[in-house]
Amino acid sequence: MNEIELDDIDSLLLPGCMDISTLQLEESLLDFIRYLSAKGGMIASISSSPYLLAKAGVLKNKKYTVGLPFDGMKQLGCFELHNYSDELVVQDGNIITARGRGFIPFGICFGHALELNFDENWY
Repeated sequence: MNEIELDDIDSLLLPGCMDISTLQLEESLLDFIRYLSAKGGMIASISSSPYLLAKAGVLKNKKYTVGLPFDGMKQLGCFELHNYSDELVVQDGNIITARGRGFIPFGICFGHALELNFDENWY
């Protein structure tokens, strides 16, 4: 991350992966998520990756969804469970979260958030 100009970045897309826990100790990634959120950048996170948002603290007081089992979320201890939604896609301010099977509406929501001009029926 030392080679990029952080002020040039206005959005972030975090895909899910099979074992998101491998990234949970990457403090530079969590710091970057915090930085971008604090400056109002758009952050879109799908499947298991909202865990990184919760770990970074940017889901505090935000409605969200995630592709993790509820018991797993409780065990991780960083999610505000009362703000969880079972919707496929949730946007709360500059944060968009989605469960994996909501990838098409997630992409559409992110595109609109970035004010892109595109055909929603491209798929």
